[in-house]
Amino acid sequence: MIERLHSKRWLGVLLFCTAGAAWAQIGTVYRCPGPPVLYTDQITPVQAKERGCRTIEGAPITVVSPPKPRPVAGNPPPAGTSRATEGKVAAGEQRARDSDARKILDAELRREEAKLGELQQEFNKGEPERKGDERNYQRYLDRVEELKAAIARKQSDVAALKRELANLPAGKE
Repeated sequence: MIERLHSKRWLGVLLFCTAGAAWAQIGTVYRCPGPPVLYTDQITPVQAKERGCRTIEGAPITVVSPPKPRPVAGNPPPAGTSRATEGKVAAGEQRARDSDARKILDAELRREEAKLGELQQEFNKGEPERKGDERNYQRYLDRVEELKAAIARKQSDVAALKRELANLPAGKE
């Protein structure tokens, strides 16, 4: 497989990334013009001619093997595991994670509902008590508007937390 690399100032660097590919397996390599200079062996001679590509002969070619995945510190994967099962979590561990997430969201929901209650109590159905520094009536009206906006935000937060809790799988607590 040929990777293409280009730079604004350089014509390009050609790298062959193959896992155990031999030099004899590499066919004709073409250099195709364009804003990103393309080096490829994946086109036919007819396509190369249509695109205005030139063959590269005698150019130094670097063959690089792909990097090997590093094992996670302390937990090397078992020898028989496949790539498809690497990202999966055991069912018991997933239930524990879901339970923890539910507890965290429940606690956050209770905090947000308490703050919403405090804001609604302070708002006093649209007529909050005036503070001493609000001799200017406009300051009072500004605070009333800020309270309305804060209540709307808290209601939105509470609704979002309830949706998150509803999306979690039902578990035994």
